[in-house]
Amino acid sequence: MPECAIAVDVLRATTTMATALNNGAEAVQVFSDLDKLMADSEKWPADKRIRAGERGGGKVDGFDMGNSPLDCGPEMVAGKRIFISTTNGTRALQRIETSPTVLTAALINRKAVVDFLLSKKPETIGIVGSGWEGSFSLEDTVCAGAIAHSLLAQSGISPQEFAGNDEVFGAIALYQQWQDKLHELMQNASHGQRLLRLGVIEDLKYCAQTDILDVLPMQREPGVLVKSN
Repeated sequence: MPECAIAVDVLRATTTMATALNNGAEAVQVFSDLDKLMADSEKWPADKRIRAGERGGGKVDGFDMGNSPLDCGPEMVAGKRIFISTTNGTRALQRIETSPTVLTAALINRKAVVDFLLSKKPETIGIVGSGWEGSFSLEDTVCAGAIAHSLLAQSGISPQEFAGNDEVFGAIALYQQWQDKLHELMQNASHGQRLLRLGVIEDLKYCAQTDILDVLPMQREPGVLVKSN
């Protein structure tokens, strides 16, 4: 495991997590299994919990919300714990939960993540794109590239020392090509098209924005993310 591991699921889990914590959620607790989410959330006061479930881009029946960041207004989430399970993002988080420092990143909080990395200078950094059911995704790769591009520009480290594999250079190149057309990239991405078929239009516009929230979701204990101070 890298010293600092960063989970990325731009469409939409890590965008939703950053938005919820920015708007006052007490914590976000992630699950890959829906039954375990239901069992664990039952131990929490009903007025202090929100169950968020998403499969295939759609809301799970019986849950309070799906995986839309636009559902996470302060009036909905302030003071509450979000118990969330999604198709891809929560699984990626569970794969890296044993790393000494675990963060989540999206385009909307890219600068907050980069500022933390430049300040703390972890020896090794791993950016884990959630993808779609184990396959490559454009939106997570371009976000990884956005983080890496900014880090490389500000760190003073040579590109040869900076990048641990070819994927880093590929992600940076993707970001450089699309940085001014991120919404268009989202629409071309396979998961973006999946969401558009479900009528999820405004989420794509929101998720394509860069550096609009100064919030850093950080793992406090395995599976539980809080807003870093």
